Amino acid sequence: MSSVIIQGAKHSYSLTTPTHAKKQVPTIAFLHGWMLSQAYWQPLISQLQPDFQCLSYDLRGFGLSEISDRNDYSLISYARDLEALLDHLELSQVWLVGHSLGGAIALWAAHLFSDRILGVVCLNAGGGIYIKEEFEKFRTAGKIILKLRPKWLQNIPLVHVQFAKDSVKYPLDQSWGKQRAIDFVSAKYQAAKGTLLDSTSEQEVHKLPQIVSRLQQPIYFVAGADDTIMEPKYVNHLASFHYSFNGYGENVFEFPDCGHMAMLEQTNLLHRLLLDLLAKPITSSCL
Repeated sequence: MSSVIIQGAKHSYSLTTPTHAKKQVPTIAFLHGWMLSQAYWQPLISQLQPDFQCLSYDLRGFGLSEISDRNDYSLISYARDLEALLDHLELSQVWLVGHSLGGAIALWAAHLFSDRILGVVCLNAGGGIYIKEEFEKFRTAGKIILKLRPKWLQNIPLVHVQFAKDSVKYPLDQSWGKQRAIDFVSAKYQAAKGTLLDSTSEQEVHKLPQIVSRLQQPIYFVAGADDTIMEPKYVNHLASFHYSFNGYGENVFEFPDCGHMAMLEQTNLLHRLLLDLLAKPITSSCL
């Protein structure tokens, strides 16, 4: 694990080197979801590493990354963090794979510096529909939970069991429940609250479909058939704004027996899908 200061905040990251690739290959950069960390990408990266260079990192204020004195937790600010990290590592040809919140950040990154982003794969990420009552309940509950997080929570085995069951079709290994508890407790309050409020504002929710409609790179969406956090209908809604949707959801892949953690619940299926998608020639459509 390495670290670098990005816009005043220490960021933790990991960059692998392909072992089997016989020619220059693109880098795959992974962006995790809210209250998570880069740890959840490791099973997938272990399968992709022989053929691709893989970059994973902790978003500012999450995992082992820190926060600075900047009070900006917008999706754009996190996309700019990624841009600075790519600059530091001198990476210019990159595919982005983003989970949940990370998917929204990836879409903004593809919009803001499209010259270096070859394509995006969004996992359990969608939206674009603002339901005022539901969002207000979610934001209120989120703020309360964040304030009441006790540090000792991460040390209770029964809590690990509960986190292993949360938002997934079938329980994950308890080690992942423990990791989720650790990340839940260690997330910096300012970052957790800031991203929660900014990404779920009415203005931001309505912006995302507009961004997707402007993207010329390949953009794919993976939905979990049993995802209760980001239901497939919301994934399809956001995906429909991209030209490749073609009226039939051709850029959407729905995974069976999968909740909100596709990279852990369906690692092998996701690995095969990424190999297939990244092997396709890059095309775009001028709208």
